[in-house]
Amino acid sequence: MFNTILNYFEQHSKAQKTVFILMTVLCLFPFISPPIALLMGLIVAQFIGHPYIAFNKKATNLLLQFSVVGLGFGMNVTSAIAAGREGLVFTIASIFGTLILGYFLGKWLNVERKTSYLISAGTAICGGSAIAAISPVIKAEEKHISVALGTIFILNSIALFIFPVIGHALNLSQSQFGLWAAIAIHDTSSVVGAASKYGQEALEIATTVKLARALWIIPIAFLSTRLFKAKNAKIKIPYFIGLFVLAILANTYIPFVPIASPYVVSASKVGLTLTLFFIGCGLNRALVKAVGIYPFLQGVALWIVIASAALWSVLSLTN
Repeated sequence: MFNTILNYFEQHSKAQKTVFILMTVLCLFPFISPPIALLMGLIVAQFIGHPYIAFNKKATNLLLQFSVVGLGFGMNVTSAIAAGREGLVFTIASIFGTLILGYFLGKWLNVERKTSYLISAGTAICGGSAIAAISPVIKAEEKHISVALGTIFILNSIALFIFPVIGHALNLSQSQFGLWAAIAIHDTSSVVGAASKYGQEALEIATTVKLARALWIIPIAFLSTRLFKAKNAKIKIPYFIGLFVLAILANTYIPFVPIASPYVVSASKVGLTLTLFFIGCGLNRALVKAVGIYPFLQGVALWIVIASAALWSVLSLTN
């Protein structure tokens, strides 16, 4: 049945494009939450097909960066510094703990070395962004990148749905959930999506801590050049994080900026919803099938350990 519907839309490109555009427009309305947008994207990937799949990755990256920078206009310097300081110890311990555990898990499951390292780095830092930055540094091949990205994106999709449920079940506070989500969910898009579902304070803390965590791409990339003996490797620096910081500064110290900030933040949340829709659209069966059981098991095991350890730490140290 799935293949029949998918084949119909692939053979009727006009119908495929029409449905895709209608669902894209639907994501611009406030009644479509980030989890619902992701679910809609998954439906497109499985039943309709993405008519513009070649542009999906670029559109997703640009939208995510725009959304993150825009969210900075809803924050102030004091709360951002407090959130960043609170998450610093968690960040350092979890990043290096995840990389070490990932190495041993990869060896035990006999996962190809570069694939294993990319999955570990994506889990440790910031999902797809870390994989995209570190892949050229270690000279990873397309198959290594696809498997690592597939693993991370599948787990991101699950996290977006289950983390708010777990948070409410455990009666986590806004600050506790924001900190937990920033540490335990891989990709920035799913972190922000889950936190925005939980509350405004959770969103501010999760975004700040996650982006501070993303800065670790740079030292981990340098470390990767040593581990894989890579020479003349170019390291991709996430410059949009600097724009996020400038947005916070502008919202705090430039008098007229807070007047427009609510509109910018609202537009950014719409951009995030659209980002998650596009991410879902890219999770087709071919990508899921390419992952393989052992790399996926490594990703799941790492995720369970880091999520459990982070939750225990947050509950222990913030009570």
